[in-house]
Amino acid sequence: MKKILTVGVFDILHIGHILLFKHAREYGDYLIVAVQDSAVVRETKPNAKLIYSTEERMFMVDAIKYVDEVVLYQHVDEIVKNIDYDIFVKGPDQCHIGFQKAVEWSINHGKRVVIIQRTEGSSSSALRDYLMNND
Repeated sequence: MKKILTVGVFDILHIGHILLFKHAREYGDYLIVAVQDSAVVRETKPNAKLIYSTEERMFMVDAIKYVDEVVLYQHVDEIVKNIDYDIFVKGPDQCHIGFQKAVEWSINHGKRVVIIQRTEGSSSSALRDYLMNND
């Protein structure tokens, strides 16, 4: 059985997230989605305005049919060391130092790394901007 791991905040779920889960699941048999703890999001991105709590985001992600398991994480370069997986799936924009370390660790430990392209015109930032500017 091949296990896939992907990570994110997933505060405003949209079609891009659903397609990420769908395409990630196509690489194996079991999809684990790690949702980042709200406290860490606020610590690393002080201007972030989360709408949902950690528990609410985990609940929503867990309700998606492509997802087999939801776990909580603080830092991506730590969660890759603590989860049993075969394939690490990430987006092309997930490239900060934590992701660089996570990718390096994954490769050095025999894990496959797959980059799934973003869904054109679909992002949490664009959705937030739209909602704020179109009352």
